[in-house]
Amino acid sequence: MTSQEPARDAAVVDDPLHTYAGFWRRLLAFALDTLVLVVSAGILIGLVGALTGEPVQGPHRWVAFLAQWAYYAGFESSSWRATPGKRLCSLIVVDLDGRQLTLQRATLRFAGELLSGLLLGVGYLMAAFTSRKQALHDLIAGTLVLRPR
Repeated sequence: MTSQEPARDAAVVDDPLHTYAGFWRRLLAFALDTLVLVVSAGILIGLVGALTGEPVQGPHRWVAFLAQWAYYAGFESSSWRATPGKRLCSLIVVDLDGRQLTLQRATLRFAGELLSGLLLGVGYLMAAFTSRKQALHDLIAGTLVLRPR
């Protein structure tokens, strides 16, 4: 750890406008994002089926994976700094300096979320017990999820 790291983190901790987002608010945002993705996939499948005249057996797993990556990494690295679900819950995702995520950091966070899920959700649950409310994927990517004070 360098002498600069505590000072950078202190800037986020002392932010008068934001505080760390708790587990339950983050869970609600996740549920809203899941709803957005499922409804969007259903509409897309319905449109493809209507245009081709054949029922769609379901999207290829890689297409679904890429769509999820584009959704999460794209929105979290955008000027919104949040997915639609997080935005509805007044949450933002930032790096440890409080800055907007790069696409690379947002991608690393998304990959970490896969690990959080593979660990039977324990990686997500960590947000309820860490001092800065960080889940495993936040620790891996060096990110924070903040809410207004």
